[in-house]
Amino acid sequence: MAIEIGSGKGALTASLLECADRVIAIEVDTVLVHYLRRQFQEPIAAGRLEVIEGDVLTTDLARLAERPVIVGNLPYYITSPILERVFALAGAWQSAVFLVQSEVAHRITAVPGTRDFGYLSVMVQAQSRAELLFPVPREAFHPPPKVESAVVRLTARGAGIPDLPGFLKFARTCFKQKRKTLRNNLLPTYGAERVEALPEARLRAEQLSVEQLIALHQRLA
Repeated sequence: MAIEIGSGKGALTASLLECADRVIAIEVDTVLVHYLRRQFQEPIAAGRLEVIEGDVLTTDLARLAERPVIVGNLPYYITSPILERVFALAGAWQSAVFLVQSEVAHRITAVPGTRDFGYLSVMVQAQSRAELLFPVPREAFHPPPKVESAVVRLTARGAGIPDLPGFLKFARTCFKQKRKTLRNNLLPTYGAERVEALPEARLRAEQLSVEQLIALHQRLA
């Protein structure tokens, strides 16, 4: 079972139908929805394709399929909100393959100690295994966009993090002012006595791995 986000004219939809037993295509544009329903009448009639007219940010993905693979060419300006919608499914998804802006792909897959490692990296990697598969040049699109793109694959992690919402709020605080130390970012929330006692207090958040940030949150919580 595959869920496709933003089907457009169905170029990816056609390929998905070749390898998935069933595809649910979500498209917000009414004109494109009518086009898809005309273009794919046979798989729709056979029950292999369902075209949903709607906004992925308001669509209840959990009710559409059990543990789907989620794919799509994500609109660059709402990539983060879409990722948050996917992760809101908790363990009810298998993997996701997305075409995103190259800059975002590098932030999603960044390792600690690099310039690209930040809250987005932690949010994604705490809940999935993130891989950058390959770049996609702007010449591959018509018309060509102003930015380069890349394909990333996210594989859902099995074990959950205790108090995930609390950890993500903590991680956002750690990266609130990215160039400042953990001491400066955490002090207003946790107080001087607790923060000053941390061995990591004078490090920047980007210097800690996701696992180290999780452990730090558990100590403070």
